[in-house]
Amino acid sequence: MSDNGPLRMRHEGARRRTLTVAEKRQLTPHYLSIHFKCDDFGGFVSTSPDDHIKLFLPQDGPSAGRPIMRDYTPRGFDPADGTMILDFALHHPAGPATAWAITAKIGDRIEIGGPRGSVLLPDDCDWYWLIGDETALPAIARRIEEWPGKPIRALIAVTDADEQLQLAGDDIHWLHRPSALAHDPVALVEAVAALALPAGRGFIWIAAEAGVARALRDVVLDKGQPLARIKASGYWTQGVADGHARLD
Repeated sequence: MSDNGPLRMRHEGARRRTLTVAEKRQLTPHYLSIHFKCDDFGGFVSTSPDDHIKLFLPQDGPSAGRPIMRDYTPRGFDPADGTMILDFALHHPAGPATAWAITAKIGDRIEIGGPRGSVLLPDDCDWYWLIGDETALPAIARRIEEWPGKPIRALIAVTDADEQLQLAGDDIHWLHRPSALAHDPVALVEAVAALALPAGRGFIWIAAEAGVARALRDVVLDKGQPLARIKASGYWTQGVADGHARLD
């Protein structure tokens, strides 16, 4: 893979599919995993752990018929078995996607679309940092599982010890801060600022609230990390519904 940074690819066959709720697992007090079945996975492609699909959430009332769309990361999927896992970081007040997930029952259906594309990270770096908050957990967990043995360090901010997941990696660092301060970069910025970049060529992946992700990107740039080997994304924006920001 190119030494210059991520490789972007487009999936021309992306289309809508219907998922059926098969199982719900409450992994932590505020983290819900839903397992789905799908009988139409032909042609589904998700080549990067931070790919996003669109959830088409039905609405009731006067605006019924025009679904709300939200982006989510496929935590896991098996086209041969017709299964997909989506994880939901629950928050209050609940947005439309988390509200749907909380009330969803076995047998309920939802439509998805995509992924329309993937961003492939270089797979031959000497080290990797994965930095994020609760919303980044599906991508971080999947990345660690799909790259066993890679020198990956993960720094993840959650509310408290009860919200920590069992992840496959052995270099996982959890930071605690109140959920009301998830948009405050201090906890993650201080942790990253205290670290020295390892020797060799590395890649740093960041996903959190947009302002937090931007602050973290600036910190690692100041440390000398090349911009070409940083992927920073705002998975959400404080005070903005469905507010995403690509910062790289």
